[in-house]
Amino acid sequence: MHTTPLGTTAPAPTGASSGIDRFFGISARGSSVGREVRGGIVTFFAMCYIVVLNPLIIGTVPDSTGHYLGGGTEPNLPAVAAGTALVAGLLTILMGAWAKFPLALAAGLGLNAVIAYSVAPLPGMTWAGAMGLVVIEGVVVLILVLTGFRRAVFNAVPPFMKTAIGVGLGLFIAFVGLFNARFITPADGTPVQLGADGSLAGWPILVFIVGLVLMFALYVRRVPGAILIAIVAATVLAIVIEKVVGVGAYSDGSDGGAANPHGWSLNVPSLGGSPVQMPDFSTLFTVDPIGGITAAGAVGATTIVFSLLLADFFDTMGTMVAVAAEGDMLDEDGDIPHSQRILVVDSLAAIAGGVGGVSSATSYAESASGVAEGARTGLAAIVAGLAFLLSTLLSPLVAMVPYEAATPALVMVGFLMMTQVTSIDFTDVEKAIPAFLTIMLMPFTYSITVGMGAGFLMYVVIRIVRGKAREVHWLMYVVAVLFVLYFLRGPLESLLT
Repeated sequence: MHTTPLGTTAPAPTGASSGIDRFFGISARGSSVGREVRGGIVTFFAMCYIVVLNPLIIGTVPDSTGHYLGGGTEPNLPAVAAGTALVAGLLTILMGAWAKFPLALAAGLGLNAVIAYSVAPLPGMTWAGAMGLVVIEGVVVLILVLTGFRRAVFNAVPPFMKTAIGVGLGLFIAFVGLFNARFITPADGTPVQLGADGSLAGWPILVFIVGLVLMFALYVRRVPGAILIAIVAATVLAIVIEKVVGVGAYSDGSDGGAANPHGWSLNVPSLGGSPVQMPDFSTLFTVDPIGGITAAGAVGATTIVFSLLLADFFDTMGTMVAVAAEGDMLDEDGDIPHSQRILVVDSLAAIAGGVGGVSSATSYAESASGVAEGARTGLAAIVAGLAFLLSTLLSPLVAMVPYEAATPALVMVGFLMMTQVTSIDFTDVEKAIPAFLTIMLMPFTYSITVGMGAGFLMYVVIRIVRGKAREVHWLMYVVAVLFVLYFLRGPLESLLT
């Protein structure tokens, strides 16, 4: 008998839903159509911030010619938002329909910042050229997948490291949730602090706390739909507070205006205006691979593609493992059903992100929030993908959900993923030290790739030191060398230029 994370028995499929059940294997994975729909909606709300945030990162930076994404001399944020939602929707639906895995994809944070701040401003570089380099990276990753190299690396990773990746990613996700809600903020004397000034103040923080407490309360009471209910309730509370108090958007005053340190972190919840807005897809097909190589030069283009490739390559592996582990979808060898298809879709997402003009798209760790809600199949991904497509028309409704209402789900997911740490044998130093570095460095460096790289390198080093070099899979040595190059890419690039 299958049970859900909240302990309720999954009902057998009946009627019209049986065809959907058979196609996705919903009952076989201990889920139900209703649970998949809820999980898909939760996944969407946990990551729909990217529709607002990606334009603020790549849509506000001109290329070396002074042009912005979309071709104009002024930022065109609606077009970037529409393109972001379109690419996310189509690739997430493909993931659900073909790979049948509850994983959503969208423009990758970190990757988009590299493109915006390090690539597009290069002398002679245009946004079309920058996106062309993204497409090249996606093609290279796809080749690695189709030749079996990416899957072989995945299979070469020891099971305890896969668990450590999931735990580290859980802490990373929780940190992202706390930071995006401004529950923790950068400080002068310390790296971070509680709230905006060392204490909890402001209505948005109250919304976050209410949403988080309600989410945990519903979870421990085993209420189905706990995460979604809490998000909706926190959103309603946020709208009411904004209507009555008029909190406004967060501002540190750096733009010359009045500072508002206790405002809403990203979008101000509001019901005003029309909920429908026709999308502008002018970022699509803004791509010129030859122009990108010409502007960056052979060495520069190679360095850029390699950096994007390695981050995308291992971020996806970590996310895939973590989401599967959260849903108890790993077999005894730590493998995942349809893993090859998952990797193919993720590779296509990088290409699609470049062609769409919105930066490389990749798998999102926030998908674990939908899995925590009970999602186990690709139906949840299709629901999330459809929500992204609808958001191209309903961007005002997407903006209605503030960070403070959605991010409690990320903290909740962090807790759920952290529980996997009990399966790691910390009395064995060969496992404990690499696992510790992986878990610690993901949130501390704000990079999934860095955490994985440190763990992999230390695993290889410890095995060699203890005279067990022959027991290490040869691919782990290849990966270790790649990570050394990745960590030293700055000095190496200086030497080569």
